[in-house]
Amino acid sequence: MTMTRRIAEFAAGFDARSVGGTERDLTLRAMLDTVAVAVAARKEPAAILAEKRAVALGSGPCRLWKAQASPGVGEEGAAWANGVIGHVLDFDDVTSAMRGHPSIALLPGVLALSETEGRTVGEATAAYVVGFEVICALSVAMAQPHYVAGWHSTATIGAIGAAAACGWLLRLDATRMAHALGLAAAQAAGTRASFGTMAKSFQAGQANLVGLRSARLAQIGFDAAPDGIGGPMGFLALYHAGDAHELPPFGGALERHGLEVKKYPMCYATHRALDALLALRREEGLSLSDVRSVEVRASAASLAPLIHHRPQTGLDAKFSMEYAVAAALLDGAVRLSSFEDDAVLREEVQRFLPRVSASEAGGELLPRWAEVTLRLQDGRVLSRRQDALRGAADEPLSEAELLEKAEGCLRHGGAPPGTGEALLAALRQPDARVAEVLSLVVS
Repeated sequence: MTMTRRIAEFAAGFDARSVGGTERDLTLRAMLDTVAVAVAARKEPAAILAEKRAVALGSGPCRLWKAQASPGVGEEGAAWANGVIGHVLDFDDVTSAMRGHPSIALLPGVLALSETEGRTVGEATAAYVVGFEVICALSVAMAQPHYVAGWHSTATIGAIGAAAACGWLLRLDATRMAHALGLAAAQAAGTRASFGTMAKSFQAGQANLVGLRSARLAQIGFDAAPDGIGGPMGFLALYHAGDAHELPPFGGALERHGLEVKKYPMCYATHRALDALLALRREEGLSLSDVRSVEVRASAASLAPLIHHRPQTGLDAKFSMEYAVAAALLDGAVRLSSFEDDAVLREEVQRFLPRVSASEAGGELLPRWAEVTLRLQDGRVLSRRQDALRGAADEPLSEAELLEKAEGCLRHGGAPPGTGEALLAALRQPDARVAEVLSLVVS
């Protein structure tokens, strides 16, 4: 059996009744977090442009994820634009196995297709589980060398998972599912060179568009290579940039790999360092002026996304350890407002950037850790290592903490108080139509 056929047999044959309680709960949390983060992005230039483009592509039954009224758009426009809107803040969830963001690669396409097809929350949940399984299987096989080589795995691996998820919603048989996967492989693209620009969130939107379009094309009979994923000229052979492993068995990926919900609206590679730094600042009563220099040491390959060392814009700053450290020391927090261009260009921040250095240890990426060392103006040296991270798969946010984040994002985007609670309650009704649930947030 080819690799493509193996994935297709799993995805096409997935039984929604097999979704367990933990999988269901994690998926609903992902839906709440992803939509809320998207609503918060309404003033971002990339979000405004994405909405404009989706409207230009034509009207339809699908909603754009924003609290303000917007014309209904077609499923392809919604899948792409909501992927852009939901990723531009870089506040959406991640999973370490993927080196990327699974929910933003899956949910915009799954929910747009669910609106068009009249699907329920339960069906959308099962589709998400299918897509997540495929993403994690491919990620275990190839994500580490693939990402280090410069590929944006959210966009590349994510597109294959999105095709499987959308194909499941359309009830594709194994043959047509294999074609959908092959068609997605024919379009998968995205590079880390785009980090810090609108192109990064464009790539997340593109993963959804590729997945949805591939499933639709396979539905009407479009075919693809017999093994576009695992063949000698297939996806793994061309994209893995190292020795690809065999696919692991399917099943239990959500429980095994988990979701990591962000507390800070910037690249996840900064979060352990931020936790350590903010704890030291709080415990010692420090301010930026008290610190002469900062050194960050982190686990192997964990700093790869942080490609901007002297950021000049909010998007640059989301991928800068130097900015994360300077902003946290100056403000005592890293918030959505930290990534306004004027905040990044503050004189005291820009002056401090050269005083921050970051390096990686040898060994393996996992388990991840970071250590922060502060050299103070009075000669003292303070250090703190951070292994556990609140919001990580093994230290999940409580429901109250998740709702606090969601409510904050939704209010930032103009939604009334209590919208997050109402959305979560609706998501817990598996027979509710996705279109009706989304109407609680967007109009």
